[in-house]
Amino acid sequence: MIVKRKTALNIRKAHRYLGLFIGIQFIMWTVSGLYFSWTDLDEIHGDQFKKEKPVQSSFSDLKSPTVLDPELRVTSVKLQEISGQPFYYINNKILMDARSGEKIDEISKQQALDIASRYMRADLEVSGIQRITETGKHHEYRENLLPAYVISYDTDENLKAYVGALTGNFKSVRHRDWRWFDFLWMTHTMDYEGRDDFNNLLLRSFSLLGLITVLSGFLLWYISSPTVRKIIQPKKKNKK
Repeated sequence: MIVKRKTALNIRKAHRYLGLFIGIQFIMWTVSGLYFSWTDLDEIHGDQFKKEKPVQSSFSDLKSPTVLDPELRVTSVKLQEISGQPFYYINNKILMDARSGEKIDEISKQQALDIASRYMRADLEVSGIQRITETGKHHEYRENLLPAYVISYDTDENLKAYVGALTGNFKSVRHRDWRWFDFLWMTHTMDYEGRDDFNNLLLRSFSLLGLITVLSGFLLWYISSPTVRKIIQPKKKNKK
């Protein structure tokens, strides 16, 4: 295969500019991939800050939700503990005292602290608590039910725990390494709007350009390799 010098130069130029254009993203893919492969996901999830098993109380004298509220139609129910007391979370929207039938719209800050203490290590010192009502697309508590309480701890890792204000559920733990993971995940998926969409147009485009860049590199090697030229040229002479 003999390629004209001008064609070879055009291929080389295209390969060079493609490499420059997608090179930074290739570096980010590599760096993020290395980080993902070398990290322990349990640590990223913050398991090292939690108790091995949350403290679970035993309850008696509980009443059925339909006994507490005969007009209530129950499709789902979950028993959970809030400040040492049993509560039902019914139909994914109603929080009801499992003994008295009292319904609460949302838990208090103290109740949120009590819930967090059941899950978080006893040696961690709380430095503050805040009720949040909105989050952005890049927030570490994004796409979760709001409002919620964020509980901060006095640690070097900027540790925070999240508790649902409407549900009384302990939701998640966030810390420095998780935030690094989340940032690198964004660069890996190239979803710079919401971070979690792995099928976005930008990622697909760069993946295709990356393939073209690699193939153009193989083509350049083929048309410029002395070894390939030595193999091809004698064959052509023999045909003559």
